[in-house]
Amino acid sequence: MAVNRLESQGKLPSQIEPNPMQNISDPKVRMESEIQKSLDAEMIYPISNSDWISPVHVVPKKTGVTVNGWRVRIDYRKLNAATRKDHFPLPFIDQMLERLAAKTHYCCLDGYSGFFQIPVAPEDKDKTTFTCPFGTFVYRRMPSGLYNAPTTFQRCMSSKFSDYVKKIIEVFMNDFTVYGSYRRFIKDFLKIMQPLCSLLQ
Repeated sequence: MAVNRLESQGKLPSQIEPNPMQNISDPKVRMESEIQKSLDAEMIYPISNSDWISPVHVVPKKTGVTVNGWRVRIDYRKLNAATRKDHFPLPFIDQMLERLAAKTHYCCLDGYSGFFQIPVAPEDKDKTTFTCPFGTFVYRRMPSGLYNAPTTFQRCMSSKFSDYVKKIIEVFMNDFTVYGSYRRFIKDFLKIMQPLCSLLQ
């Protein structure tokens, strides 16, 4: 079982002050909806106090220059600056493409909410604290925005599929590509899907 750890380094201040949120109605509605969804899914829980508090921003989601929605993002920059870096390597895209070249069949999969499959270490949960107009909350599961989140997830996936990576599947964080020739592809696809679905259910 992979666990996201947030080991602090140096003597950096642990108190992270929130920034004031813009008083815009649409982003606030979006934020309230996201908070409620996360509470219902038991990904976060309310907390009364923490030495680590990060602010929440609602940023426009654009198509070109047109704003067609809002994204809720937690500003973990100060937490990330105080976090010991995990240097587990991410795959090189050019090498992945070379292995994928000349194959006849591909299946591309996106691990929906993949990061949230990884629990945050109990002793580090308070470091994920964020505050917003609707309260102060802590993550049970690994949120995006943490410096080591991509490498933590990559390590987990590389370990889970170690027998197949670079042979019949390429894994880049929460993106999976199963590949091969027709007959081999069908056989290998079934072999991959069972552990993948159980992992990301």
